[in-house]
Amino acid sequence: MKIAIVGTGYVGLVSGTCFAETGIDVVCVDIDKKKIDNLNKGIVPIYEPGLDTMIEKNVKNGRLKFSTNLKDSLEGCEVVFSAVGTPPDEDGSADLKYVISVARELGQHINEYVVMVTKSTVPIGTAKLVNAAIQEELDKRGVKIPFDVASNPEFLKEGDAIDDFLKPDRIVIGIESERAEKIMRRLYKPFLLNNHPILFMDIPSAELTKYAANSMLATKISFINDIANLCEIVGADVNNVRRGIGSDSRIGHKFIYAGVGYGGSCFPKDVKALIKTADENKYSLDILKAVENVNDRQKSILFAKISKHFNHDLKGKTFAIWGLAFKPNTDDMREAPSLVLINKLIESGAKVKVFDPVAMEETKRKIGGMDDKIYYAIDPNDAAIDADALVLVTEWNEFRALNYKVMERLLNNKLIFDGRNIYEPQEMEEFGYTYYSIGRPTING
Repeated sequence: MKIAIVGTGYVGLVSGTCFAETGIDVVCVDIDKKKIDNLNKGIVPIYEPGLDTMIEKNVKNGRLKFSTNLKDSLEGCEVVFSAVGTPPDEDGSADLKYVISVARELGQHINEYVVMVTKSTVPIGTAKLVNAAIQEELDKRGVKIPFDVASNPEFLKEGDAIDDFLKPDRIVIGIESERAEKIMRRLYKPFLLNNHPILFMDIPSAELTKYAANSMLATKISFINDIANLCEIVGADVNNVRRGIGSDSRIGHKFIYAGVGYGGSCFPKDVKALIKTADENKYSLDILKAVENVNDRQKSILFAKISKHFNHDLKGKTFAIWGLAFKPNTDDMREAPSLVLINKLIESGAKVKVFDPVAMEETKRKIGGMDDKIYYAIDPNDAAIDADALVLVTEWNEFRALNYKVMERLLNNKLIFDGRNIYEPQEMEEFGYTYYSIGRPTING
């Protein structure tokens, strides 16, 4: 079986590589010639554990190819996935110009039946627009070529994307014809053999499922962060509260860890898009609006703690920031809480020394023009030298085993702000540190 995937961003590249891993012949298409040239040289544009090795293997085995030409890639393809970006417009709605562009190009070049599958996260009703765009191009050509449109949203977690794809909790497919369903069942047959559930449904339900899933997870994060802030006011410990509510099977332990807010490519964009969709249909998703407000506020929580500790005078102070990516095991800086913190510190006259295991270059690209105000450290200890405080933003594993005695020599003050609650207050107290975390009592060393 042969398929094409248009778009070699996070979703497209991971999906194409994993399909190739199951024995499917895959061609990944992108208009970015430099990106395709690099992929053909083995240079992977994103960081995802294990992806580069899997790409190399499947390219070597001839099951994975990269191209800038969709027309030439279509021959023999039974399924074409659209995995292009859907960036948010200023009003929060998803920009569908790239999705529609792929649909039009498909209509211009197909010569036999194909299933056009939207893999990108798109608003409800997008399939109708895709269908109309393909049909319009076929009409312009004066040809009658059958095709189907389907929705197959992705549920990949950055940092665990390969396992998520190959061992999915569920596979959601919105479909309208038996012919398309048979093809999609054949495509996902390796997953069915391993008893991973595949859920066929109508297309609007499939389109909404992705937004609803991400919005529910975002809601859990904002909820526990709101509770954490209340914990600090009333003298409770959010970790104890989390264990107490997480033991309820209806709630569970996942996504109820207090921190500095969610970021990344999915949650912020999808929450905004779902709110916008509801508003357009004259319905207000008040819970999600509150989720978004809480998250925006939470991204400033570390700065508020830092500012208060230094009596709102940060001029000339230096802060070591450990962790820049929005989560561990990725270099994704989109909507990262670290960006909010860095901007606020610099605006207050402070200096920052930053370190992240993989996101340093992406941070430079994202921030731009501020390199003279930021020191990019070569390792965690380098960032800590002569800093007035250590600020933990992203919970990479290499930050978890803190060497208190080394930090005491490097830092100007035994002062730590922990935005992910990865350190133990008792240890901080034992070693004489002043320690701020999220939703837990402050330790005054």
